[in-house]
Amino acid sequence: MNATLTVEGLKVAIGAANVLRGVSLEVQPGEVRGLVGESGAGKSMLGRAVLGLLPANATITSGQIAFEGRDLLAMTETERRGLLGRRIALIPQDPMTSLNPVKRIGAQIGNLLRHHLGLPKRAALTRAAELLTEVAIREPERVLALYPHEISGGMRQRVLIAMAFACDPALVIADEPTTALDVTVQRQVLQLVERLRLRHGSAILFVTHDLGVVAKICRSMSVLHAGRVLEEGETADVLVRPRHAYTRALLAATPRADRPADALRPVPPALIEQLWSEAHRLDRAGEARPA
Repeated sequence: MNATLTVEGLKVAIGAANVLRGVSLEVQPGEVRGLVGESGAGKSMLGRAVLGLLPANATITSGQIAFEGRDLLAMTETERRGLLGRRIALIPQDPMTSLNPVKRIGAQIGNLLRHHLGLPKRAALTRAAELLTEVAIREPERVLALYPHEISGGMRQRVLIAMAFACDPALVIADEPTTALDVTVQRQVLQLVERLRLRHGSAILFVTHDLGVVAKICRSMSVLHAGRVLEEGETADVLVRPRHAYTRALLAATPRADRPADALRPVPPALIEQLWSEAHRLDRAGEARPA
C-alpha cells in the first residue's frame, strides 16, 4: 500500500534564502505524524508546499511530493486544485481570520459541499448541520445562520475542523490548530480531531511547536530546525530516548508537571549557532542531509 504522503529531498527557496533543505518524510494511511520545531523551522512552509500554496516568491528547487503514489509536482494546477478540500484538507492556524467574515457559516460549509460533492443547496445545508453536530456544536441550524464574528474562537475552530473533514479527505494538514486557543479548548479540539480521524480514516500531518501536543496525538514525529529534519521516529521513542542534541534541548525547555519550573533550561545558543553553521555549510555544498 502506498504511503498517503511521501516527501523526498524537498528544497524550497525564497530568493537566495533556503527555507527547506532536503526534507524527507512519510505519512502512512490513518497515521498522525507530528512536525515539530521552533518558529521559522520550516513546518508551515512544508505544509504549504504539499498543498500547493507556497508564497509567490517561493520556489521548489528540487525534491518530490507524492500523494497516494501520485506526483503532486507533475500535476497541472487544475488537477492539484481538484484535490484541495476533497482529498487533501487543511485545518488552518488562526480561527479568527480563516473564515470569510461577510458570509454566514452555512453558506461557507454549503459552498464547500456543493463544489466538491455536487450536493444541491438544500442537501448541502442539511449535511452542514450534521457536520456541526459531529464537532459537538449545539443548535447547528442556528449556528449555520450566524456570521463568524457571532461565535467564539473555539466554535470557529470547530467549524474549520468540520470543513476539513467534510469530504472524507485522505490527508489533513493541521497547521498549529490549537495555538490561538486556551488550554481547556485545546484539549477538546485535540480529542475532536482524533475522533474524526478515526471516523473518517484520514491521515494527519500535525504541525506544532508544542511537544505536549505531539505526545498526546501523534504516533510518529519529525523534528525540524532550519529546514532540516534532525530526528524522526515513533513518538514514544523520540521523546523517551532522543538521539539528537537539539531534540534533547527542546525537551529540557518544555514545561512538565513532574518537575519544578526552575528546572527548565533554554536551548543553548551555542547549539543553535552550530546548527545554523551546518545548514549554511550544506547550502554552500549544495547538499541537505540530516545531521
